[in-house]
Amino acid sequence: MKLSRRSRRNAEVSTHSLNDIMFFLLLFFLILSTMANPNVIKVLLPEASDNQAKEAQKTLQLTVDSERRYYLDGEELTAEELDIRLQALAARNPDLSCAINIERSLTVQDLVDIMQIGARHQVKMYLKTARPS
Repeated sequence: MKLSRRSRRNAEVSTHSLNDIMFFLLLFFLILSTMANPNVIKVLLPEASDNQAKEAQKTLQLTVDSERRYYLDGEELTAEELDIRLQALAARNPDLSCAINIERSLTVQDLVDIMQIGARHQVKMYLKTARPS
């Protein structure tokens, strides 16, 4: 008695197009991540071994670039306007905190001047640093 075996089909999943899909997804997320926070001003931060400060719920971002231009949450201000704005914000929120992003090439006196403005209006200020590379 001769039994014929059925020819088995091999199940295959074609993955040729997955490379293209992964490339486009990667490209999409890279473009999206650069557009996620357009108000960021790039400055080189001083380095510290451990960043222990945790940001509060609503923390103001004060950035000072190498040309001593002040940016409060992305909006450019003069020193006088910064003083007035912090006074108004501190009057509305007594637990206000402010993260200082200052260019590392600026002097310590520049940092002290900024912190004195915050101390005058009882705004909690802390310095943000970058991890050493």
